[in-house]
Amino acid sequence: MSRFKQSFGLIFSLLLVALIVIWPLYTQKATDRETAFVILRAIALAASLNILLGYTGYVSFGHIVFFGLGGYVGFYLISVQQQSLWVALLAGGAAAGLLAWLLGAAILPLRGAYFALATIGINEAVRAFINNFEPFGGPIGMNLNFQVYKDYGGPAQVFQMTFWIMAGLTAAAVILSYLVKTSKFGLGLLAIREDEDAAEVIGVVTPRAKTYAYVLSAIIPGMVGALFFFKNGFIEPANAFPLHSSIESIVMVMLGGQGTVLGPILGAGLYQGLRGLLLINPVFKNIQLAVSGIILLGIVLFIPKGLIGWLHDRYPKLRKVLP
Repeated sequence: MSRFKQSFGLIFSLLLVALIVIWPLYTQKATDRETAFVILRAIALAASLNILLGYTGYVSFGHIVFFGLGGYVGFYLISVQQQSLWVALLAGGAAAGLLAWLLGAAILPLRGAYFALATIGINEAVRAFINNFEPFGGPIGMNLNFQVYKDYGGPAQVFQMTFWIMAGLTAAAVILSYLVKTSKFGLGLLAIREDEDAAEVIGVVTPRAKTYAYVLSAIIPGMVGALFFFKNGFIEPANAFPLHSSIESIVMVMLGGQGTVLGPILGAGLYQGLRGLLLINPVFKNIQLAVSGIILLGIVLFIPKGLIGWLHDRYPKLRKVLP
Protein backbone atom coordinates (compact mmCIF):
# COMPACT_ATOMS: atom_id res chain seq x y z
CA MET A 1 0.00 0.00 0.00
CA SER A 2 2.82 2.40 0.82
CA ARG A 3 4.40 1.74 -2.57
CA PHE A 4 1.05 2.46 -4.23
CA LYS A 5 0.75 5.75 -2.33
CA GLN A 6 4.27 6.66 -3.38
CA SER A 7 3.52 6.04 -7.07
CA PHE A 8 -0.05 7.40 -7.05
CA GLY A 9 1.13 10.91 -7.84
CA LEU A 10 2.95 9.67 -10.95
CA ILE A 11 -0.05 7.60 -12.04
CA PHE A 12 -2.40 10.54 -11.55
CA SER A 13 -0.04 12.88 -13.43
CA LEU A 14 0.21 10.50 -16.38
CA LEU A 15 -3.55 10.07 -16.31
CA LEU A 16 -3.99 13.83 -16.76
CA VAL A 17 -1.57 13.73 -19.71
CA ALA A 18 -3.54 10.81 -21.16
CA LEU A 19 -6.79 12.76 -20.87
CA ILE A 20 -5.27 15.61 -22.87
CA VAL A 21 -4.22 13.09 -25.53
CA ILE A 22 -7.62 11.40 -25.61
CA TRP A 23 -9.57 14.66 -25.91
CA PRO A 24 -8.84 15.34 -29.64
CA LEU A 25 -9.21 11.64 -30.41
CA TYR A 26 -12.72 11.80 -28.99
CA THR A 27 -13.75 15.03 -30.72
CA GLN A 28 -12.01 14.14 -34.02
CA LYS A 29 -11.28 17.83 -34.60
CA ALA A 30 -7.95 19.00 -36.02
CA THR A 31 -8.20 22.25 -34.04
CA ASP A 32 -8.52 20.32 -30.78
CA ARG A 33 -5.51 18.20 -31.73
CA GLU A 34 -3.43 21.33 -32.31
CA THR A 35 -4.59 22.82 -29.01
CA ALA A 36 -3.69 19.59 -27.21
CA PHE A 37 -0.28 19.65 -28.94
CA VAL A 38 0.37 23.16 -27.57
CA ILE A 39 -0.67 22.10 -24.05
CA LEU A 40 1.51 18.97 -24.17
CA ARG A 41 4.47 21.07 -25.35
CA ALA A 42 3.92 23.48 -22.46
CA ILE A 43 3.77 20.62 -19.94
CA ALA A 44 6.99 19.07 -21.29
CA LEU A 45 8.87 22.37 -21.05
CA ALA A 46 7.47 23.21 -17.59
CA ALA A 47 8.14 19.73 -16.17
CA SER A 48 11.72 19.89 -17.47
CA LEU A 49 12.30 23.36 -16.04
CA ASN A 50 10.91 22.12 -12.72
CA ILE A 51 13.91 19.78 -12.36
CA LEU A 52 16.09 22.87 -12.05
CA LEU A 53 13.75 25.52 -10.69
CA GLY A 54 11.61 23.33 -8.46
CA TYR A 55 14.21 20.94 -7.07
CA THR A 56 17.29 23.18 -6.77
CA GLY A 57 15.63 26.60 -6.51
CA TYR A 58 17.69 28.02 -9.39
CA VAL A 59 15.52 30.31 -11.51
CA SER A 60 16.41 30.14 -15.20
CA PHE A 61 14.95 32.93 -17.34
CA GLY A 62 16.72 31.60 -20.43
CA HIS A 63 15.76 27.94 -20.37
CA ILE A 64 14.19 28.28 -23.82
CA VAL A 65 17.73 28.32 -25.22
CA PHE A 66 17.71 24.50 -25.10
CA PHE A 67 14.44 24.37 -27.03
CA GLY A 68 15.86 26.66 -29.71
CA LEU A 69 19.24 24.95 -30.00
CA GLY A 70 17.64 21.51 -30.22
CA GLY A 71 15.25 22.87 -32.83
CA TYR A 72 18.08 24.24 -34.97
CA VAL A 73 20.26 21.13 -34.73
CA GLY A 74 17.35 18.84 -35.54
CA PHE A 75 16.08 21.04 -38.36
CA TYR A 76 19.55 21.27 -39.93
CA LEU A 77 19.98 17.50 -39.88
CA ILE A 78 16.58 16.94 -41.53
CA SER A 79 16.63 19.74 -44.11
CA VAL A 80 20.33 19.83 -45.05
CA GLN A 81 21.75 16.43 -44.11
CA GLN A 82 18.58 14.47 -45.04
CA GLN A 83 18.61 12.61 -41.72
CA SER A 84 15.48 11.05 -40.25
CA LEU A 85 13.29 12.68 -37.63
CA TRP A 86 14.44 10.13 -35.07
CA VAL A 87 18.08 11.06 -35.56
CA ALA A 88 17.11 14.75 -35.34
CA LEU A 89 15.27 14.19 -32.05
CA LEU A 90 18.21 12.41 -30.46
CA ALA A 91 20.68 14.99 -31.78
CA GLY A 92 18.52 17.89 -30.57
CA GLY A 93 18.36 16.44 -27.07
CA ALA A 94 22.08 15.62 -27.07
CA ALA A 95 23.02 19.14 -28.25
CA ALA A 96 20.89 20.73 -25.55
CA GLY A 97 22.33 18.45 -22.88
CA LEU A 98 25.88 19.16 -24.05
CA LEU A 99 25.28 22.92 -23.93
CA ALA A 100 23.89 22.61 -20.39
CA TRP A 101 26.92 20.57 -19.32
CA LEU A 102 29.34 23.13 -20.80
CA LEU A 103 27.47 26.04 -19.23
CA GLY A 104 27.10 24.36 -15.86
CA ALA A 105 30.67 24.94 -14.73
CA ALA A 106 30.47 28.60 -15.74
CA ILE A 107 27.13 29.80 -14.36
CA LEU A 108 25.97 27.31 -11.73
CA PRO A 109 28.40 28.68 -9.11
CA LEU A 110 26.31 31.86 -9.35
CA ARG A 111 23.28 32.14 -7.10
CA GLY A 112 20.02 34.03 -6.99
CA ALA A 113 19.63 37.03 -9.27
CA TYR A 114 23.14 36.59 -10.69
CA PHE A 115 22.29 33.14 -12.05
CA ALA A 116 18.94 34.37 -13.41
CA LEU A 117 20.63 37.27 -15.23
CA ALA A 118 23.32 34.95 -16.60
CA THR A 119 20.69 32.67 -18.16
CA ILE A 120 19.09 35.63 -19.91
CA GLY A 121 22.49 36.63 -21.27
CA ILE A 122 23.16 33.10 -22.52
CA ASN A 123 19.85 32.94 -24.37
CA GLU A 124 20.52 36.27 -26.06
CA ALA A 125 24.13 35.32 -26.86
CA VAL A 126 23.11 32.03 -28.48
CA ARG A 127 20.38 33.80 -30.46
CA ALA A 128 22.92 36.39 -31.67
CA PHE A 129 25.32 33.61 -32.66
CA ILE A 130 22.64 31.70 -34.59
CA ASN A 131 21.54 34.97 -36.20
CA ASN A 132 25.03 35.23 -37.76
CA PHE A 133 25.66 31.53 -38.38
CA GLU A 134 25.22 31.00 -42.11
CA PRO A 135 24.94 27.16 -42.07
CA PHE A 136 21.77 27.64 -40.01
CA GLY A 137 20.39 30.27 -42.40
CA GLY A 138 21.48 33.36 -40.48
CA PRO A 139 18.74 35.89 -39.68
CA ILE A 140 16.27 34.48 -42.22
CA GLY A 141 16.39 30.97 -40.78
CA MET A 142 15.67 27.78 -42.70
CA ASN A 143 12.71 26.33 -44.56
CA LEU A 144 11.89 22.66 -44.90
CA ASN A 145 11.24 21.19 -48.32
CA PHE A 146 7.78 19.77 -47.83
CA GLN A 147 8.73 16.84 -50.07
CA VAL A 148 10.40 15.52 -46.91
CA TYR A 149 6.94 14.90 -45.46
CA LYS A 150 6.28 12.34 -48.19
CA ASP A 151 8.72 10.00 -46.48
CA TYR A 152 6.37 10.02 -43.49
CA GLY A 153 3.13 9.59 -45.45
CA GLY A 154 2.38 13.24 -46.24
CA PRO A 155 1.52 16.33 -44.14
CA ALA A 156 -1.62 14.82 -42.60
CA GLN A 157 0.31 11.80 -41.34
CA VAL A 158 3.12 14.05 -40.09
CA PHE A 159 0.67 16.04 -37.95
CA GLN A 160 -0.67 12.82 -36.45
CA MET A 161 2.80 11.38 -35.90
CA THR A 162 4.21 14.52 -34.27
CA PHE A 163 1.21 14.66 -31.95
CA TRP A 164 1.92 11.16 -30.67
CA ILE A 165 5.63 11.82 -30.34
CA MET A 166 4.88 14.98 -28.36
CA ALA A 167 2.64 12.93 -26.08
CA GLY A 168 5.52 10.51 -25.55
CA LEU A 169 8.02 13.29 -24.80
CA THR A 170 5.58 14.87 -22.35
CA ALA A 171 5.09 11.56 -20.54
CA ALA A 172 8.88 11.11 -20.49
CA ALA A 173 9.35 14.57 -18.95
CA VAL A 174 6.81 13.79 -16.21
CA ILE A 175 8.37 10.38 -15.48
CA LEU A 176 11.86 11.88 -15.39
CA SER A 177 10.70 14.57 -12.98
CA TYR A 178 9.19 11.90 -10.71
CA LEU A 179 12.28 9.67 -10.82
CA VAL A 180 14.55 12.58 -9.97
CA LYS A 181 12.40 13.74 -7.06
CA THR A 182 12.04 10.28 -5.50
CA SER A 183 15.73 9.37 -5.83
CA LYS A 184 18.67 9.98 -3.52
CA PHE A 185 19.93 12.41 -6.13
CA GLY A 186 16.64 14.30 -5.87
CA LEU A 187 16.95 14.54 -2.10
CA GLY A 188 20.33 16.17 -2.62
CA LEU A 189 18.78 18.70 -5.00
CA LEU A 190 16.04 19.51 -2.49
CA ALA A 191 18.72 20.01 0.15
CA ILE A 192 20.44 22.49 -2.17
CA ARG A 193 17.15 24.34 -2.59
CA GLU A 194 16.66 24.68 1.15
CA ASP A 195 20.25 25.62 2.05
CA GLU A 196 23.12 25.01 -0.36
CA ASP A 197 25.85 25.54 2.23
CA ALA A 198 24.20 23.09 4.62
CA ALA A 199 23.80 20.59 1.76
CA GLU A 200 27.56 20.66 1.21
CA VAL A 201 28.14 20.04 4.92
CA ILE A 202 25.99 16.88 4.89
CA GLY A 203 27.87 15.46 1.89
CA VAL A 204 26.07 16.66 -1.22
CA VAL A 205 28.57 17.44 -3.99
CA THR A 206 26.66 20.53 -5.03
CA PRO A 207 28.53 21.49 -8.24
CA ARG A 208 28.07 18.01 -9.68
CA ALA A 209 24.46 17.68 -8.52
CA LYS A 210 23.49 21.06 -9.99
CA THR A 211 25.20 20.25 -13.28
CA TYR A 212 23.38 16.92 -13.57
CA ALA A 213 20.07 18.64 -12.82
CA TYR A 214 20.80 21.31 -15.43
CA VAL A 215 21.62 18.69 -18.06
CA LEU A 216 18.53 16.60 -17.29
CA SER A 217 16.34 19.69 -17.47
CA ALA A 218 17.73 20.53 -20.94
CA ILE A 219 17.44 17.23 -22.84
CA ILE A 220 13.65 17.02 -23.25
CA PRO A 221 13.32 20.71 -24.34
CA GLY A 222 15.98 20.04 -26.99
CA MET A 223 13.98 17.12 -28.35
CA VAL A 224 10.73 19.09 -28.17
CA GLY A 225 12.36 21.89 -30.18
CA ALA A 226 13.48 19.47 -32.91
CA LEU A 227 9.97 18.02 -33.13
CA PHE A 228 8.19 21.37 -33.01
CA PHE A 229 10.12 22.97 -35.86
CA PHE A 230 9.99 19.83 -37.99
CA LYS A 231 6.22 20.03 -37.71
CA ASN A 232 6.21 23.76 -38.50
CA GLY A 233 8.54 23.40 -41.46
CA PHE A 234 10.29 26.68 -40.66
CA ILE A 235 12.72 28.02 -38.08
CA GLU A 236 14.29 31.44 -37.41
CA PRO A 237 16.10 32.96 -34.41
CA ALA A 238 13.12 35.01 -33.25
CA ASN A 239 10.77 32.04 -32.84
CA ALA A 240 13.47 29.63 -31.65
CA PHE A 241 14.67 31.71 -28.68
CA PRO A 242 11.66 33.74 -27.46
CA LEU A 243 12.49 35.01 -23.98
CA HIS A 244 8.81 35.35 -23.10
CA SER A 245 8.42 31.55 -23.43
CA SER A 246 10.91 31.07 -20.60
CA ILE A 247 8.93 33.50 -18.45
CA GLU A 248 5.71 31.66 -19.26
CA SER A 249 7.30 28.34 -18.26
CA ILE A 250 8.31 29.83 -14.92
CA VAL A 251 4.74 31.06 -14.38
CA MET A 252 3.39 27.58 -15.17
CA VAL A 253 5.76 25.88 -12.72
CA MET A 254 5.03 28.34 -9.93
CA LEU A 255 1.29 28.39 -10.58
CA GLY A 256 0.99 24.62 -10.25
CA GLY A 257 3.60 24.25 -7.53
CA GLN A 258 7.37 24.25 -7.93
CA GLY A 259 9.16 21.17 -6.70
CA THR A 260 6.13 18.92 -7.27
CA VAL A 261 5.51 16.41 -10.05
CA LEU A 262 1.87 17.30 -10.61
CA GLY A 263 2.30 21.07 -10.31
CA PRO A 264 3.76 21.82 -13.77
CA ILE A 265 0.97 19.81 -15.40
CA LEU A 266 -1.77 21.74 -13.63
CA GLY A 267 0.05 25.04 -14.09
CA ALA A 268 0.60 24.48 -17.81
CA GLY A 269 -2.99 23.40 -18.37
CA LEU A 270 -4.46 26.35 -16.48
CA TYR A 271 -2.11 28.90 -18.01
CA GLN A 272 -2.63 27.67 -21.56
CA GLY A 273 -6.39 27.72 -21.03
CA LEU A 274 -6.21 31.32 -19.81
CA ARG A 275 -3.85 32.25 -22.63
CA GLY A 276 -6.28 30.85 -25.17
CA LEU A 277 -9.10 32.95 -23.76
CA LEU A 278 -6.92 36.07 -23.84
CA LEU A 279 -5.87 35.50 -27.44
CA ILE A 280 -9.45 35.42 -28.71
CA ASN A 281 -10.40 38.49 -26.69
CA PRO A 282 -9.80 41.71 -28.68
CA VAL A 283 -9.15 43.67 -25.49
CA PHE A 284 -6.53 41.39 -23.92
CA LYS A 285 -4.89 39.62 -26.89
CA ASN A 286 -1.99 42.10 -27.06
CA ILE A 287 -1.25 42.17 -23.33
CA GLN A 288 -1.05 38.48 -22.48
CA LEU A 289 2.52 38.88 -21.18
CA ALA A 290 1.34 41.62 -18.83
CA VAL A 291 -1.26 39.17 -17.56
CA SER A 292 1.54 36.62 -17.04
CA GLY A 293 3.36 39.15 -14.88
CA ILE A 294 0.24 39.82 -12.84
CA ILE A 295 -0.28 36.08 -12.34
CA LEU A 296 3.34 35.64 -11.24
CA LEU A 297 3.01 38.54 -8.78
CA GLY A 298 -0.22 37.08 -7.40
CA ILE A 299 1.41 33.67 -6.92
CA VAL A 300 4.37 35.16 -5.06
CA LEU A 301 2.10 37.23 -2.80
CA PHE A 302 -0.74 34.80 -2.08
CA ILE A 303 0.23 31.21 -2.96
CA PRO A 304 4.05 31.11 -3.12
CA LYS A 305 4.01 27.31 -3.07
CA GLY A 306 1.53 27.09 -5.95
CA LEU A 307 -1.72 25.17 -6.09
CA ILE A 308 -0.23 21.82 -5.05
CA GLY A 309 1.72 23.48 -2.23
CA TRP A 310 -1.47 25.15 -1.04
CA LEU A 311 -3.25 21.77 -1.05
CA HIS A 312 -0.36 20.19 0.85
CA ASP A 313 -0.60 22.85 3.55
CA ARG A 314 -4.37 22.64 3.78
CA TYR A 315 -4.60 18.84 3.58
CA PRO A 316 -1.30 17.39 4.88
CA LYS A 317 -2.30 13.81 3.98
CA LEU A 318 -2.09 14.74 0.31
CA ARG A 319 1.69 15.06 0.62
CA LYS A 320 1.95 11.27 0.48
CA VAL A 321 -0.12 10.85 -2.69
CA LEU A 322 0.53 14.07 -4.61
CA PRO A 323 4.32 14.55 -4.66
